Amino acid sequence: MKSIIISIGDELLIGQVVNTNASWMANQLNAIGITVHRIITISDHGAEIIKTLKLAEEEADIILITGGLGPTKDDITKHTLTQYFNTHLVFNEDVYKQIEILFGQRGFAVTDINRRQAEVPANCKVIQNPCGTAPCMWFEKDNTLFFSLPGVPFEMEAIMEKEILPLLSQRVSGDFILQKTILTQGVGESFLSEIIADWEDKLPKSMGLAYLPQPGMVRLRLTAKGSDEALLKSTLDAELLKLQHLIPQYIWGYDHDTLESLIGKLLIQLHATVATAESCTGGYISHLITSVAGSSAYFKGGVISYDNQVKEEQLKVSKETLIKFGAVSRETVEEMAKGVQQLLHTDYSIAVSGIAGPDGGTVDKPVGTIWVAIATPTNIYSECFLHGEHRGRNIRKAALSALNMLRKSLIQG
Repeated sequence: MKSIIISIGDELLIGQVVNTNASWMANQLNAIGITVHRIITISDHGAEIIKTLKLAEEEADIILITGGLGPTKDDITKHTLTQYFNTHLVFNEDVYKQIEILFGQRGFAVTDINRRQAEVPANCKVIQNPCGTAPCMWFEKDNTLFFSLPGVPFEMEAIMEKEILPLLSQRVSGDFILQKTILTQGVGESFLSEIIADWEDKLPKSMGLAYLPQPGMVRLRLTAKGSDEALLKSTLDAELLKLQHLIPQYIWGYDHDTLESLIGKLLIQLHATVATAESCTGGYISHLITSVAGSSAYFKGGVISYDNQVKEEQLKVSKETLIKFGAVSRETVEEMAKGVQQLLHTDYSIAVSGIAGPDGGTVDKPVGTIWVAIATPTNIYSECFLHGEHRGRNIRKAALSALNMLRKSLIQG
């Protein structure tokens, strides 16, 4: 079955809001064997919505629409659908009761403008919204299914997971689609493609590989498609095992893993703690670590030693080291790592110092030069990275390089 996702909203077209709905929906549809044929983003204009619906109806079995169902005048999707399906609005008591419940829980009275959200096209089936006031509207026309959902992500996701995905799963016939995302770090896309070229060329015809690079890592998405789900799974697992043997030094996780969550699990298993000493990353590593729920069990704190005086006074980096080798050096980050480890009494520590840019580079130390040190209970490891000229990407890459170094140290024990 083929589907088309239509995202409605001027805010999407001007870049004010990132269209996360479409990517989430596409991922969920692929997981149940529904191919996403097209993703279309359009403005809040009736003529544009109708034109897009006509195009989608000719190409897809399932059409998923998000956005434009709010209570304000610029939310015109419901009225446009009423026109498209040649019907009129009727008041739905069940939807209104849900609105009353939600407003009551929040301590508000239902206003006239919100009451109108209980008006729905007469020929649609209503799917209740458990998290908001705008219901999902389900239409069927010439064997094509139309679902109009609210644009608020958590509302849309709740309706999809509870109602629409189970319904579509029952109707899907044909091929299964299985995917596995392999997360790599420490190697660029072009170099990685050369290393795994022979393996990629020998993949079964039922499989495809996509390279998804982002600052600091490359994701490899392996997709298998066919009618025999068990055979697909075993074939996918076999190819994944080959890849694991081919590039074990670069693979650090799969699918929705994050480096910060993996090191958290490892630290908990070891009953160990960690601290950070950050210069060029300005606290970004600490932010990533503490973005994981429960990180207080293993993260004690950090020092943002942006100025050399802080490196000397708080982290006990010697003035001689800074004068002789500079702030961006192996010697300095190793002393930073030892200093914060002793200051906060932790088992492990991360230290980073570098030239994020766009200024400050020299011939010997160009912009993007980053030194990272990891202090363990018994040793200290350091490594230099040359990431590039973009400040934001350098900070992100430096943080991921540091976290991956810590991950490796934790695995080695």
